[in-house]
Amino acid sequence: MLELARSGLTQSTHPSTSVRAREATPALVVSLARDAGELEAVQRLRYQVFTEDMGAVFPAHAQGLDQDAFDQWCEHVIVRESTEGRIVGTYRILTPEQARRAGRYYTESEFDIGALDPIRSGLVEVGRSCVHPDYRQGAAIMLLWSGVAEVLRRGAYRYVLGCASVSLRDDGAQAAEVWRQVASHLQDSPCPRVRPIHRYPVERLDRSLPAKVPPLIKGYLKLGARVCGEPAWDPDFNTADLPVLLDVCHMDARYKRHLQLEYTPRLPPGAQ
Repeated sequence: MLELARSGLTQSTHPSTSVRAREATPALVVSLARDAGELEAVQRLRYQVFTEDMGAVFPAHAQGLDQDAFDQWCEHVIVRESTEGRIVGTYRILTPEQARRAGRYYTESEFDIGALDPIRSGLVEVGRSCVHPDYRQGAAIMLLWSGVAEVLRRGAYRYVLGCASVSLRDDGAQAAEVWRQVASHLQDSPCPRVRPIHRYPVERLDRSLPAKVPPLIKGYLKLGARVCGEPAWDPDFNTADLPVLLDVCHMDARYKRHLQLEYTPRLPPGAQ
């Protein structure tokens, strides 16, 4: 196991984590999955979180695992308890080199990303992010991002693409609140715009219902990521998926320092 970073029992990696949360959280360590056993544990955690939180429906032969054809091409960041070894968080990363070998990015199953063609050689895709309910107070999420940052530094990549999934189990109340907060990105953002293949009609949702923005999406926004298209509907996972693009050169300065991303990215042809 290649250890990338560690958070202590009473020390948080996120400035907003409360003292009570810090005291109640076991020490965590982040690394990259290196064998079939760790990958299976990742797939089992994803299955658990996606079925319980989002109401995702998997085929009967899934046997408690969320797995697809992209897993074999990806790096898998894992956060685990340092004492028990239980995996409590994960992110998967598809580099541009591996995306070429896989034939495409996963995002292309939901969006037309032709507008991103000029930056593909510097575009890393992140996805399948999930954190166990006991560890969503901030530290685990920041450790996951420290793992992503290690891959970005290693390849000197500039751009990060992801799909921010919002559960529709509440009849779209949460999706409506997220869209209310980010819809302006499409008007005031200079980033390229992608288009959903199956657009989710988020404008029809009742925006008066109380709802909170999911922690993982909050994390994207705090880093400085921008929503770069309208949401797509994913019926298998019962979610509205928002395409999100992060430019390392324009990310929040505080998090850029914290994640040690103050490097000069290699610029793809046509990038500015």
